[in-house]
Amino acid sequence: MVLSLRYDSTMAQAKGHLFEVKCPCCDSTLQIDSETQLVVQHREVERKPLIEDLHSAVEQLKGDAARRNDLFEKSFANQKSSDKVREKRFEELLKQAKEDKSENLPRRPFDLD
Repeated sequence: MVLSLRYDSTMAQAKGHLFEVKCPCCDSTLQIDSETQLVVQHREVERKPLIEDLHSAVEQLKGDAARRNDLFEKSFANQKSSDKVREKRFEELLKQAKEDKSENLPRRPFDLD
């Protein structure tokens, strides 16, 4: 990243002084020499590690695998039982349709001739 500074009257008065500027991209601190207009020092912001304890992260992943397996088993059992429920419902409706011999049956197009 190139950081350009404008030369103004305050910089003329502060010749040889260092200015601290905070980078808008990475929040690091830059020390810039007013005379040469070059970065003299660059200090990065201290960041926390993503994984503080590797052992606890591994245990969490193992727990997540067990939880996913339990969810899969429950979903599989629900799918099996829903097939049985649909089959029973279909048989009940088919039985009702056979018993109901009403005159309200839809007409077929060739019956209209």
